[in-house]
Amino acid sequence: MIARLHGQLARSRANGPGRRMVVWFQGCTLGCPGCFNPATHVAAGTVTDLDVVIAELAKADVEGLTLSGGEPMQQAPAALELLLAARRRRLSTLMFSGYTRDELAAQALGPAVLAHLDVLIDGRYQAGERHAADLRGSSNQTIHVLTGRHTRAEVEAWAIKSTALAC
Repeated sequence: MIARLHGQLARSRANGPGRRMVVWFQGCTLGCPGCFNPATHVAAGTVTDLDVVIAELAKADVEGLTLSGGEPMQQAPAALELLLAARRRRLSTLMFSGYTRDELAAQALGPAVLAHLDVLIDGRYQAGERHAADLRGSSNQTIHVLTGRHTRAEVEAWAIKSTALAC
């Protein structure tokens, strides 16, 4: 399977608990004013074979996978494939989405994606509610802890903690 990706980072401590591989999807039609990642909005860019990304995930010394964007759910089959690969390796999974949890659940692959996430950070970015204290971009966004793998306190505290950690 192929996907349009903006980029990836083999190891990060700033995108969720622990050492994580981060994959940024390319393409987002939500158009949140003030989005801090506007370069990911246009649905063009590098087309990547996900087998290559999955092979890199298998070699990476990480505890988890984070999907970001752009909007991962605008390429839901690819997002699901990456989450399944992470699950096979027993890695933690986290996704940032501009869609709400209810909107995701209503999408064709939404329930499957939600079933393979430990943490979802959802909701459209609102510049007037900018929030820099945890992983949320704006205070209207919600952190959903979907499994027992992480606690809400751990996820909320991670952005502060990660600034003191090196990869």
